[in-house]
Amino acid sequence: MWGVLERLGYAGIVDEAAGARRADASASVGTYLALACANRVVAPRSKLAFADWWATTAGDRLARVPWAALDHRRFWDAMDALDQAALTVIERRLAAAMAAEFGLGLSGMALDMTNFATFIDSGNDRVPIAERGHAKQKRTDLRLVGLGLVVTRDGGIPLVGHAYPGNRNDVTIFPEVVDELVARYRAIAADDQELTVVFDAGQNSAGNFAHLADAGLQFVGSLPPSDYPDLLALPARRLTVIDAERFPGLTGYETTAEALGARRRVLLTHSGTLHARQSRGFDQTTGKATRKLAELAARLERGRTRRDRAAVEADIAKITRPRWLNRVLTTTLTGDKPSQLRLTWTVDEPARRELETELFGKRILVTSRDNWPVPEVVAGYRSQSGAEAGFRQLKDPRVVSFSPMHHWTDQKIRVHVSYCVTALAVARLMRRQARQHGLDLSVRVLLSELAGIQETVLLYPSTGGRPRARRMLTEMTLTQQRLYEIFGLDRYAPAR
Repeated sequence: MWGVLERLGYAGIVDEAAGARRADASASVGTYLALACANRVVAPRSKLAFADWWATTAGDRLARVPWAALDHRRFWDAMDALDQAALTVIERRLAAAMAAEFGLGLSGMALDMTNFATFIDSGNDRVPIAERGHAKQKRTDLRLVGLGLVVTRDGGIPLVGHAYPGNRNDVTIFPEVVDELVARYRAIAADDQELTVVFDAGQNSAGNFAHLADAGLQFVGSLPPSDYPDLLALPARRLTVIDAERFPGLTGYETTAEALGARRRVLLTHSGTLHARQSRGFDQTTGKATRKLAELAARLERGRTRRDRAAVEADIAKITRPRWLNRVLTTTLTGDKPSQLRLTWTVDEPARRELETELFGKRILVTSRDNWPVPEVVAGYRSQSGAEAGFRQLKDPRVVSFSPMHHWTDQKIRVHVSYCVTALAVARLMRRQARQHGLDLSVRVLLSELAGIQETVLLYPSTGGRPRARRMLTEMTLTQQRLYEIFGLDRYAPAR
């Protein structure tokens, strides 16, 4: 982790943007943010607990920071030195450093957005970035911080991380993220290199499509299948195999259609794998709903409920709310008084089969890339999984995590978001480098393997004076030995 930060010159980039170092500071602002990044990747914890964790590592040889300088208040002082303008400079220079140092492919980017729940008090008015909204972690009781992420198709490396108030929806924040992407992209890409942005239907609007065109960007996105019943009604025999080797079980049909204010190239795809997964999931949803209906019917049958008809109807509506259930489940509630209420229901199997034929396994892709082969359009859209994987990683509490976040002001939260996105970028660069050398490991497995390369101290008795100490590495597995070589860890190993 520290080696990648050094290759990128991260601490120097931060120091240059932060300005002159405080006279009473024991370490530079860049050093503090580099330490914060390292902790986010390896063992996320609060600044208060940082010093105790650092003492368990070999980090004192990498960054010679006095113990007193690791006090959590010194981290806060360093964070206070960075405003939004400085963060933007840091992130743009870091994006350029990542592209140059690691030779990233820049022809395609995937864009997505999410939000993170915080535990900021409702009465705290110093945090306009933390607002209540549509919580993607289902914590509707907490204030949210939004994050727009743009990652490369080459390794899922985040080049843009845009923090925004949690009450803003994806459609409205889309132009801001695109504009920042354009600013960073134009600074690091060749003049003749075209950029294709990939995003899902959550960012769709006629204005956003027009904004992409004005910015000179190409795109691959998706459309809600239910808006195109004619395409969904196409028989399976009209769909042809797209690329059996790259995409087993995937068929498609190419045409044009009206989409958000213009006639565009669209592609209907059907995945056998997605079809089977959706079918299993819907069966589970149906089974769960019928069990709850049976429990409710049993309570009503006993005639002891005091709930009126409207309350029971509300319970039924809540049970049958999940997507598509109202197409296959029919409920009947009879009686007017609480003691007379009775519930029956049926599952319409023909409707279930019709639903499966119409929707399961299908996606509708839309693109401005009229000259791309169909397999390339599919591959482009699937690259969005890189952004989704990045969000899942940031929500993993054990490694490369956004939480815990013990900050209560807008400025510190923005700094926290910045170094969390940097931590994700470094972890992804490490994974990409390992894969280039033949080791295809997840971030968690990669970090676990690296954590197994440990350092021990052997104390030898002497005939007089202090015992002689010798530092050495523990025995490594074949995978660990390979990682040791890939990342050049001999630079940091104890001298014998």
